[in-house]
Parts: sequence; C-alpha cells; structure tokens
Amino acid sequence: MSSAFRVLMLALLMLSGAAPAASAASADDWSLAPSGGGRPSFYAEGAPGAVLQDTVSVINRSGEPVTVRLRGTGVAVAFADGSVRVPARTRADVPFTVSVPTGAAPGDLAGAVVARDDEGRSRTVALRLRAVGPKLSALTVEHVAVGADGISYELVNRGTTALVPTLAVRADGVFGRRVLDRAPRTLPVELAPGRRVELTEPWPDRPALDSVDVRLTVTAAGGARDEAGASVWCVPWGAVAGGLGAVVAGAALAVVRRRRRRTAGDGDVSESPRTEVELTGAVT
Repeated sequence: MSSAFRVLMLALLMLSGAAPAASAASADDWSLAPSGGGRPSFYAEGAPGAVLQDTVSVINRSGEPVTVRLRGTGVAVAFADGSVRVPARTRADVPFTVSVPTGAAPGDLAGAVVARDDEGRSRTVALRLRAVGPKLSALTVEHVAVGADGISYELVNRGTTALVPTLAVRADGVFGRRVLDRAPRTLPVELAPGRRVELTEPWPDRPALDSVDVRLTVTAAGGARDEAGASVWCVPWGAVAGGLGAVVAGAALAVVRRRRRRTAGDGDVSESPRTEVELTGAVT
C-alpha cells in the first residue's frame, strides 16, 4: 500500500471523527436557565391575583450573536423584553412576571418559559405556579322552578375548590303525601370556583291534580350543602277549561230560553223556528 493512499485514508478518518463533534457543539450554541444558577426550573407561589417576579438567563456560548424570542405557556407570563439579542460568549438576564389567576383554586398550575432563535431551535424551562389560600367548599342551589319539562334549577360554586355535586329530590303533595323521592346521586358536572350551571331534573310522571312542594338538596366534598325549593299547583288546565266552557255554554242557553218564554208570554215578539235553531247551534 503506497504512502499517499495511507495519508488519504488517515485524513478521511480524522474528518469523519470530527464531524459529530462539530455537530454536537452547534446544538449547544445557546441555552436557557433560571437566573442565579442551581435551579432546574421556575417555581412561584402566591394568592389569587398576585403578580410574582423572576428572571430567566439566555446563555450564548457560540462565537456569533444570537437573537431569541421569549414566551410563556400554561400561565400568564410577561417579559421585560420579548425579543433579546445576546452577543457572542455572553449571557442576557431577562426579568419577567407571572400572574396567579384571579379566583384560582388552591393548588398547582403547570407552565413553561420558552425561547426560540431565528433558526427555529427552541429551549424550554418548566414553570410551576402554586395558588395558595384557604380551601373553602361552598355550594348553592338557586332559581328552582317546576315546568312542563321537569324541575329546573341552578348550581353555583361559592367556594375556592372544584366541586362534583350530588342531588337529592323530594316532593310532597296535599297533607304531606310523598309524590317524589329520589335518593342522592352524583351529577355529571364539575364546578370550578365561581362557576354557575343551569340544569333540569326530569319529572315526567308528576301528579295531574295536586298542590306540590318540591325540595332539592345538593351536597359536595368538604361539607358543602344547600337546599332550595318551589311550590306548584299541578292542574290539568285543558280539562278544567273544557268543563268551564260547558258550564258557561249551559248557562247561556238557559238564559236564552228564559228570555224566549218571557217574550212569548207577553205576546210582543214572535220568533220563527229558524231563529231558535240558529241560537241553539251557536250555543252548541
């Protein structure tokens, strides 16, 4: 094997070994990290509505300047500068604020700080935000009404924790007669703090003729409980209207007949058979 060929092969081996190293170095030209060092991610906590501060560092290890754009995900993040140019072998510290949502229930919220350069490469640092405050479980049932489709009502979460309510329904008729009694069951709804929802409880077999007091009882974890009700007259108005119509028609016919007899007795007016037939037909 000639010396020239050996030199060529050695050069090719050196180039093939150097290529991955150069590629790996370019992938680490710049990085993103919480300022101050030693923190793998961001953490902040505060009461609902609080605005908290921190700083993110963009570290450029390359020999060229790099420009990155910053944004937050998952939670409300505002940067002092959304786009920053970092000179070669320099670090830029960018202050930012993160806001705890107003009305947030106590607990953790997940987010992230993301940076992307002009070549589309991105770096991400996790951000965990904790809303602090007393846990309050409170629930109300409001605007109970009985209609043709059933019992309508509204549920409102008055506390600071998410609730999955249960509902029990009871209805008593005249003299305390129980006409509806449904055991507590879990409703297919989750109420976030402050949320209001309108629901309807079916009641297809309600009494045809009764005076009914309806009572709804809602409960949820943490001791939340409330009751509300409504009173309604269950009356078959179609049948009542028909009966009243028949009574009115009968009374009108009796009045007409009395007037005819009185007129015939006085001899002042004679009525033709045609007139009587028309009156009877009108009444009927």
